[in-house]
Amino acid sequence: MAGPAFQQEDPTRPATAEEVRSVVAWAVGEERPLEIVGSGAKRAIGPPVTARHVVELSRLSGITLYEPEELVLSALAGTPLAEIEATLADAGQELAFEPIDYGPLLGAAAGGGTLGGLVATNLSGPRRIKAGAARDHVLGVEAVSGRGEAFKSGGRVVKNVTGYDLGRGLSGSWGTLAVFTALSLKVLSRSETGATLVLPGLDDARAIRALAAALGSSADVSGAAHLPAGLAQQIAPLAGADGSLTLVRVEGFAPSVKARIEALSALLKDVAPVEVIEGDASVAIWRAVRDVRPFWTTPEQAVWRVSVTPSEGPAVVSAVAGGGDIRAFYDWGGGLIWIEHPSEGDAGASTIRQAIAANGGGHATLIRAPVALRSDVLVFQPEADGLQALTRRIKAQFDPTGILNPGRMGAGR
Repeated sequence: MAGPAFQQEDPTRPATAEEVRSVVAWAVGEERPLEIVGSGAKRAIGPPVTARHVVELSRLSGITLYEPEELVLSALAGTPLAEIEATLADAGQELAFEPIDYGPLLGAAAGGGTLGGLVATNLSGPRRIKAGAARDHVLGVEAVSGRGEAFKSGGRVVKNVTGYDLGRGLSGSWGTLAVFTALSLKVLSRSETGATLVLPGLDDARAIRALAAALGSSADVSGAAHLPAGLAQQIAPLAGADGSLTLVRVEGFAPSVKARIEALSALLKDVAPVEVIEGDASVAIWRAVRDVRPFWTTPEQAVWRVSVTPSEGPAVVSAVAGGGDIRAFYDWGGGLIWIEHPSEGDAGASTIRQAIAANGGGHATLIRAPVALRSDVLVFQPEADGLQALTRRIKAQFDPTGILNPGRMGAGR
């Protein structure tokens, strides 16, 4: 793509990897920062990017290789995630890390994300406790660095780990190091069935202890969440609940699921009365937990994604609740907390981060907030001095002139 054409067209929508490389090389030469987006589904997360020119990758789309028997799928970065998931479902497979769909939480339509955006933000859902995060499933990447140079890392087969760490390292960089043009991911077979064990009426601390017991058992749990009173009603299969609900999911072959649910019921029978939800209703529950369904109807409220040591989760929530009117629920056995906080002031940023620091450490990301607030508050967790220095060195290697998504993760990131 020639420089003049790009200057006249904004946003630019390259259709090939070479066009992406040409645009980035032009931007380097002209010192013109670029905002990199897939479909823009997660554009409302983080501070506004300080770039006049937008490069939108939706035309860089299509599945280029899918070998179900080899558990590998390759696609261009702008390929809609909905298309990939539908293709996998037809073959009885899935992305095992269960990526969240941020659309409805951010006031947009569901199913709007792309493959490149998924890996760039390292999305994962409730099954992360078993399957790992998105970065753990990346086999290979093709990308363009902030130097305007195309590069490849990894491969297209599960056993090929050449350059694997580079692909993992770019995951979660939010487009600030390189522009993905194609990716290869490991996929897995979908479970034949699943069931959710429900324990009612537990306070946060007892619930997290129950989830720890379930996760520490031999039941191979694939989901562990706790919904305090008032939140379960936002999830259709649980709408009749009056109080809190603690949820444990197992998946697999039907006889195995049945046996493991029975074992978990015996393990937790003295904690609370046990109910089991199966089939489509179980699937719907975990999709709602994954996509933060309880907070969809309150768009005026800020939403934080907080990662802590699971056993410290209740203490963090208690400390934050002492500083304001909040709602919160837990995923990952207590290791992931979703907190809804009024948008006034700093939307709880100082209180939340102080609570994290006082209870074992962790990190907090502001996922939903008005643009003015996202401009003033540190959206992503501040880095320790040593990590900050490492981040700057990596940035200098991949994007020395800082043209890719400047400000996306805060000043200097």
